[in-house]
Amino acid sequence: MEDMMNPTCGQYDANALNRDCFCITLDREVLHGSLERETTGQDFATGFVDARQHLFSNTPVFLPRSAVEEMHEIVKAIEAASRLEGYRKAALFWAPEIAQKDHGPAGAFMGYDFHLDETGAKLIEINTNAGGAFLNAMLARAQKACCTELEQSFRQAQVDDFEVNVIDMFRREWVRQREGGSPRRIAIVDDRPAEQYLYPEFVLARQIFQKHGIEVLIADAADLRYANGRLTVDEAEIDLVYNRLVDFALEQPHHAALKKAYRDGAVVVTPNPHNHALLADKRNLTLLSKPAAMTAFGLPSELRSRLAGIPRTRMVTPENAEQLWEERNGLFFKPTSGHGSKAVYRGNKLTKSVWHEIARGGYVAQAFAPPGQRMINLDGALTSRKMDVRLYTYDGQLLLVAARLYQGQATNFRTPGGGFASVLIV
Repeated sequence: MEDMMNPTCGQYDANALNRDCFCITLDREVLHGSLERETTGQDFATGFVDARQHLFSNTPVFLPRSAVEEMHEIVKAIEAASRLEGYRKAALFWAPEIAQKDHGPAGAFMGYDFHLDETGAKLIEINTNAGGAFLNAMLARAQKACCTELEQSFRQAQVDDFEVNVIDMFRREWVRQREGGSPRRIAIVDDRPAEQYLYPEFVLARQIFQKHGIEVLIADAADLRYANGRLTVDEAEIDLVYNRLVDFALEQPHHAALKKAYRDGAVVVTPNPHNHALLADKRNLTLLSKPAAMTAFGLPSELRSRLAGIPRTRMVTPENAEQLWEERNGLFFKPTSGHGSKAVYRGNKLTKSVWHEIARGGYVAQAFAPPGQRMINLDGALTSRKMDVRLYTYDGQLLLVAARLYQGQATNFRTPGGGFASVLIV
């Protein structure tokens, strides 16, 4: 390990650096200071971030530029497919009524999650309202290098334009529905937002918006009111909702005001049910991973070839349940309406009782793609952590690259040494 703590690190490739290099670590004092300045809130870092001890990893992840480009090309191919009439009809066929109409927005903060191995990038999941972007942008600025070459590379990879691009994204979302002007007041909406694990980034987002002259409220969806064509919270009218709800079709009774305002076009909502239906519904992976379907929809061959990075995905039905059970060791099962790695199962760990529930339907079976690996120095001992990579995008454009380190079946924020990790492109 001592050999990795000197400037010779610069000659290693990304895989070797992820295995051996610990030259760059999180400077938590810098992070805390940045959080305090950005939020103008006394003891914000202590009150919210320190209480989430596994939110940030001390260890960054190294990626070759070619891997980032490969992932981005997959994203662009998916979004190109989502604009094809045949694909849209197929995806909206199983979408709820509220998702059928396109109000204009493309969907702020799309999140594309990947596993990387020796064969390349594999898309695991697509998310609307992907969390963590604001936190990861700040995390990237709080890294400390003891290796000259890597310190220089890291500065080149900093996300200096993140804030400007975010403001531009929300203004573009407004114009896509309203055709002119800009929103005066934005509401960041979730259920009981102050209780959410990622609540600190709501506060960061509010400060960034307000710095650019846009008033922002952090609101509980249950507190929204809709009357006379106006969506309000505490009598303040809302022009645009930055939607962080995981009720993607706005079906819960306490989301009724937002649902009606959205349906009437009285408020701009991003991301919205239509965005989720076209891109993030897990059933869509059964289309995107099927070359014959993409050919029938008219996706050009060059773009179809990029979609080879999506593991084969199939719907679980009573008809194919027996076959999928036999193939389970090479599969990962996910609920079609799930989110946040809840109720997901690695096939080789399935019990018969759980399988009986899956076999009833409401799940997709995805070919298992192993996660990448990152070695970390945990209290002086070298330990391996699983790694996935998330591309935050808007309308196919790359906003930010981040990683998550974890152990167990799926990503979580309960792993010592794990959490969000900055990505250093080498």
